[in-house]
Amino acid sequence: MTFERPLPASLSPSRLQDFQSCPRKFQHASIDRIPQPATKATALGRFVHYVLEQVFKLDNAQRGDHQVGAYLNDAVANILTDDVRTDLGLTEVTTSSFVAEGERIAKNYFTMEDATARQVEGVEQRLNVEIDGVPLVGILDRLDREDDGSLTIVDYKTGRLPNVNYLSSTFANTELYAAMCEAALGETPKQIRLLYVGAGEAIERPVTEVVVGARRKAAVNAWSSINNYYAEGGFPARPSANSCRFCAYKPLCRASGVAVPG
Repeated sequence: MTFERPLPASLSPSRLQDFQSCPRKFQHASIDRIPQPATKATALGRFVHYVLEQVFKLDNAQRGDHQVGAYLNDAVANILTDDVRTDLGLTEVTTSSFVAEGERIAKNYFTMEDATARQVEGVEQRLNVEIDGVPLVGILDRLDREDDGSLTIVDYKTGRLPNVNYLSSTFANTELYAAMCEAALGETPKQIRLLYVGAGEAIERPVTEVVVGARRKAAVNAWSSINNYYAEGGFPARPSANSCRFCAYKPLCRASGVAVPG
């Protein structure tokens, strides 16, 4: 088989995670470019991210939960597009409920830390780097400068707190972002802070050179495998209960004879 579309020019941390969980999912999303329908979870996450992004563009003294309401209409216009509304089956009533939930979660952030005291180096900061021959691109939710001069990667999460058995995979994307910061900025963040704004809890982890090196190596290995699979004309499916559970491509895999769990 020869692919009609080229390989993506760069690899994002989320696409790398797709590949590591199931190469076939990466193929469908990044090469075949088959759209994945919006889900409430993804739309709500984008909605809350949008609102907090706008608040953190304000001067420190202006940041607060009282600002959230000012950005709800813009968030609706930018996030709840016609396609998203169709995917979610939103009506006037359910849209109001969705917005109210997004507002509640966004305001909950301000119970977690003092936004006026955070020294922000970047909001929705785009990183475009090459690490050991791997072209990487991604957007950081926030990059903060701490009182001791070190950098902290801040990532908003609107889902549930992770099981302690999955903390390694939970931090995988942001640890790769630490390597990308090192390449782009010449400075490695010292800490990662995952803010589970829905739950009102934060999980923190220090960044070590060992971890950064491991994420670099994983990216190099993945990029090599991606190029090999592309040259061979196919990416294998790797079905599992975890990787298949919320995958939008399950019908395609089943149609091709893959034994999809569930």
